[in-house]
Amino acid sequence: MQECLIIENLKVMACHGVNPEEKVNPQPFLFTAKLYFDLSKAEKSDNLYDTINYSKASKAIVNLAIHNSFDLIEKLASETALMLLREFPKIDAVELTVRKPEAPMRLDFESVGVKVFKKRSRAYISLGSSMGDREKILDEAFCELEKEVKVLNRSSYHETEPFGGVAKNKFLNAAALIETYMSPLELLDFIHDIEKKLGRVRKQRWEDRLIDIDILTFNFDLICDEKLIVPHPGLEEREFVLLPLSEIAPDFINPATKRRISDILKKSNQ
Repeated sequence: MQECLIIENLKVMACHGVNPEEKVNPQPFLFTAKLYFDLSKAEKSDNLYDTINYSKASKAIVNLAIHNSFDLIEKLASETALMLLREFPKIDAVELTVRKPEAPMRLDFESVGVKVFKKRSRAYISLGSSMGDREKILDEAFCELEKEVKVLNRSSYHETEPFGGVAKNKFLNAAALIETYMSPLELLDFIHDIEKKLGRVRKQRWEDRLIDIDILTFNFDLICDEKLIVPHPGLEEREFVLLPLSEIAPDFINPATKRRISDILKKSNQ
């Protein structure tokens, strides 16, 4: 990802800081934003509508900075980067630096600052429930998801047999395509919080559960972390995942194996 539009050292007088006087006395903040997106269309058309209007982006940064007050420049930088992604759909990623040249330190320095990087990502997730009012629980899970992510597409609910030899009840399953600005591990923590909020208690693997949410894929990334493996290692073995997923993504290809979902389903039914 190399092509970007750069807004450098945009000066904004604003009130951010921990100290009481910083909340009422504006001081300078310098914003440098690298807005990553596909410039090829604008390069050919020479049309403003095919690019990011840097004047509008700059005004959006100024408006956020002067109409809010944060204790930390980390928060200011993060909120500014997320705002740019939300308000300018062409942007794929934002690298944003905020510097504070008049930070309250009795030292000889040029400025202090932070740099954040936020990008627009897409993930396929699966959801399942085998206890209580399963449909209501799944509906509540989607409501919780939509507080922090954008649900681009979701399947209908599929009733399936339990998997793993422990659960006794039939499951209701769904799949969804979401758009998020979180990192994979941030997304994992977020869905674990949803599970906990909806009453899930983890005791035994494969047990009946009120709610289960798994990350199937994250962009086309291959992730092997002690907390998260993506694509989900059990993706191709579980019909209760494949059937809802095939409904919303009939051309889905597993990034790890390069196999199409139609071929995976065909083999699982043999």
